[in-house]
Amino acid sequence: MLFDVAIIGILIFWLNKIGEQSLRIKTYQDEIDDFRLWESDEAAFRTVGNIKRLNQHKIYDINLVNCYLSKTNLSHVVLAGSNINSCNLSHANLVGANLEGARLNQTNLENAQCNKVNFKNSYASGANFRDAVLIKTNFENAFLIKADFQNAFLMEADLQGCHLTGAHFKNANLYKADLRGVVGLNLKSLCKAKTLYLAKFDEEVVEKLKAMHPELLGKEAFSFN
Repeated sequence: MLFDVAIIGILIFWLNKIGEQSLRIKTYQDEIDDFRLWESDEAAFRTVGNIKRLNQHKIYDINLVNCYLSKTNLSHVVLAGSNINSCNLSHANLVGANLEGARLNQTNLENAQCNKVNFKNSYASGANFRDAVLIKTNFENAFLIKADFQNAFLMEADLQGCHLTGAHFKNANLYKADLRGVVGLNLKSLCKAKTLYLAKFDEEVVEKLKAMHPELLGKEAFSFN
């Protein structure tokens, strides 16, 4: 009888813990909803806090549509599979973050620090990456249709298998970037890049670039500035 009472007590304690955790998670999600569309430093700070608390509970699929997260520190957060469409992440620090499979359509990442971010299999059509630092960033198989990479730093970025129809690369630095197997690549747009030195392309693309703008593939075109 005492054993049965102990088992029931443990079960009740466990159920209470599960209930408390579920309530906390719901509270964090509700607070993100409360601050959605509110463009202020306080809203951004509170939303980041809730994102990190959800990560602590192993919640990574978070609804951040239309959230204001400009100038925030989201380094090493996990937002895999999250909906981040139309979010303002300009000037944010996302170094080492995992956004694999996330939706970032029309998201503003202008001037964001995105070194070593995992954007693999993400959907970022129409996203703004102007002046963003994307060194060693993984965009493998991502949808980057009409994405804007003007003045972006894409050194050693992995763009293999990306969908790049209508993407803009004016003054972008693509030193050692990997663009093999990409879909919809516009060579005229690509030739507006600052440099393609040591970038990897499919053989037929290399031949066309050599004929159009061989200087972009040469060492003299390379610059970190």
